[in-house]
Amino acid sequence: MSSTEAEALENKSETVEAAHDHEGHDHNHEHRHGPVLNPDCTRELVIDIPAEEVAAAYRKVAANYRRYARIPGFRAGKVPESIIRRKFATEIRKDVIDSLLPERFNKLVQEQGVRPVGQPQVTELTVDDNAPLHVKAVFEYLPDFSIEGYRDVKVDKPSVDVTEEEYQQELNQLRDSRSTMEPVEDDRPLADGDFAQISYKGQVEGEADAAPIAGEDALVEIGGPSTVEAFTTALRGAKVGQELKAEVVYPADYQEPKLAGKTVAYELTVKGIKKRNLPELNDDFAKEVGGYESLAELEAKVREYLANRKRRSVENDTKDRLMAAIAERFNFPVPESLIQEQVDNRLERGLRALAAQGMNPDQMRKLDFERLRAAQRDSALAEVKTQILLDRIAHEENVDVSEEEMETELQMAALQTREPLDTLKGRLTQDGGLARLREQIRREKTATALYERLPG
Repeated sequence: MSSTEAEALENKSETVEAAHDHEGHDHNHEHRHGPVLNPDCTRELVIDIPAEEVAAAYRKVAANYRRYARIPGFRAGKVPESIIRRKFATEIRKDVIDSLLPERFNKLVQEQGVRPVGQPQVTELTVDDNAPLHVKAVFEYLPDFSIEGYRDVKVDKPSVDVTEEEYQQELNQLRDSRSTMEPVEDDRPLADGDFAQISYKGQVEGEADAAPIAGEDALVEIGGPSTVEAFTTALRGAKVGQELKAEVVYPADYQEPKLAGKTVAYELTVKGIKKRNLPELNDDFAKEVGGYESLAELEAKVREYLANRKRRSVENDTKDRLMAAIAERFNFPVPESLIQEQVDNRLERGLRALAAQGMNPDQMRKLDFERLRAAQRDSALAEVKTQILLDRIAHEENVDVSEEEMETELQMAALQTREPLDTLKGRLTQDGGLARLREQIRREKTATALYERLPG
């Protein structure tokens, strides 16, 4: 028989809660080891409770079970204590542990002057009626370290002004989205700017047994920025009906992973020539795009949209670089439990995205989660370091979150989730989400304050 003990430490607080689940046991002395912790921010606690206190706790818990137990053949409250202790041995043992340990854990942690995180791991546990209770546990804590000089860390702060080139590019993309493709009826060769309608079949070099890469009615822009140069060279000057060959050497960083770094021999057939017709930039175009009264109104909205987008992009990128620079300056041990919690969060977001893309549970179960976890660790570590630093800086700067700010965020969240505001608040209150939201807003305000101090 085996026994399982689960110990819970209240996250980001200075109180310890120990709860224990049991499956039954025939001995009361255990040596257990949980996940690997960071030894540079780990403490050990040893608790020894005298036998008379343990015996008193057993009597008190057993009496409570006796008062409410319903056992056939006995009236309520009249079941012999020996039967109660035998029938509910596992539950009584759990309640005894829960009544004796939390307060002592809390007191010892406070005496050590550290802030525990994650869950404590009980490595030794001896408990039995009329015998001393012995517990040895280890837990991780947030390290104390200096952030002196954090205000001196600077990074470049790019301009958020929209250039004319950026504006024209956005406008051209808007025109492209409303363009039409029309066939070219003239019997003329393909020229730059044309779109060749082709069928193709390609064989990867060194993979003779692999199925060929094939397609029908693909459109290839001659000389287009996203067109592989070998296709442009082969197709430029060709006419409808011609059969051509092209050898393409894909770069190692090609956007299609299955072709990256490979050489493919293609056979091409030109089936048609098409020309893209762009709409004219005028008031009619503005009305068609979004019901604007004039082209001037559309252009003003495009500039406003670009300005907002660039400002957000520059600010977010600069904040990331600034926090990376601060994290590089201040080295400190990071609790492994926080890193693994962040890995869990990242994997959960990834799995939700895969589910949204159509991956079913059976396919998900086949994923190599050990490899996925390992791949996420470095990013998770960087995120946790940033969060710890922002919390320390927020404390130094006296950054706080007002109730008005919380209410605004909650209203936005309710709109996004299409959930009544009161229902959302109740749910977040129960699962600790309100505290996490307040923490997130505080970090964002702190990062914004650091960004706004940058010169430029």
